[in-house]
Amino acid sequence: MKKTDALLIVDVQRDFLPGGALAVPDGDAVVPVLAALAQKFAAEGLPVIASRDWHPADHCSFAEQGGPWPPHCIAGSEGAGLDPGLELPEDVKIVDKAATADKDAYSAFEGTGLAGWLRERGVERVVVGGLATEYCVLNTAADALRNGFGVLLVEDAIRAIDDADGQRAIDSLRDQGAKMGDSGAILNG
Repeated sequence: MKKTDALLIVDVQRDFLPGGALAVPDGDAVVPVLAALAQKFAAEGLPVIASRDWHPADHCSFAEQGGPWPPHCIAGSEGAGLDPGLELPEDVKIVDKAATADKDAYSAFEGTGLAGWLRERGVERVVVGGLATEYCVLNTAADALRNGFGVLLVEDAIRAIDDADGQRAIDSLRDQGAKMGDSGAILNG
């Protein structure tokens, strides 16, 4: 960990966990890992950010509107809530994305002002974990790189909907310059 790091937790919401409307297989396995990282970052005085899908009920990504997904993460619903097991610090920065009916966003950077917020705090690298590897994690990490931030992808803190697609996403991020690591190295480093 460096003093210019921030933890970015991507979409660990109830609808993406087992039993949710768009569950990621084994998605709940990331919760204790990310909770431990959030506690470590908070104890070091480093920023913790949590993104979440925050869709209106008629969002364009929903099958009823011609999109690919079942309704999920509807703003204010229980399914849109961040998993309480994350035990996020009180000063966590919440970033809502895809909050208008006519535009989807897989990246926590898209239309949220997150890059500017991070720069204002002197962040140079984001440590990324969350759901799902081949969608919102991939797009968030790729946008972080495009915005000039270093990226450390925490491989034991991500899960994919499809393992092969998840591996392709990890390979793509590595090719773009992201570094790979595991939570143990961060927590014990």
